[in-house]
Amino acid sequence: MDNITFDDFVKVDLKVAEIKACEDIEGADKLYKLTIDMGEERTIAAGIKQYYSKEELIGKKIAVVANLEPRKLRGIMSHGMLLAASSDDRSSIVLLTLDKDIPNGSKIS
Repeated sequence: MDNITFDDFVKVDLKVAEIKACEDIEGADKLYKLTIDMGEERTIAAGIKQYYSKEELIGKKIAVVANLEPRKLRGIMSHGMLLAASSDDRSSIVLLTLDKDIPNGSKIS
């Protein structure tokens, strides 16, 4: 894996977000459409459907890359990316969550 500079790292805007809503995306077996609150409401598409039920996700506080260029996935414009850990074979994916409460939109540094 290539190293990045500290200047590259500080360009990544990591924020705390709360999942407010979770919907299926028609024709997508891996993606959910998530409505998140990170101080402002955004929509992101996340490939975590086989690992989490919709009910498990509502109310979770997660880490999000807030300044990722928007990308259209299955017709949904995704404005960010949640952070998760995965096993080498991707048989397990776990969201990065917070161990204490902090306001939505707080900067992760």
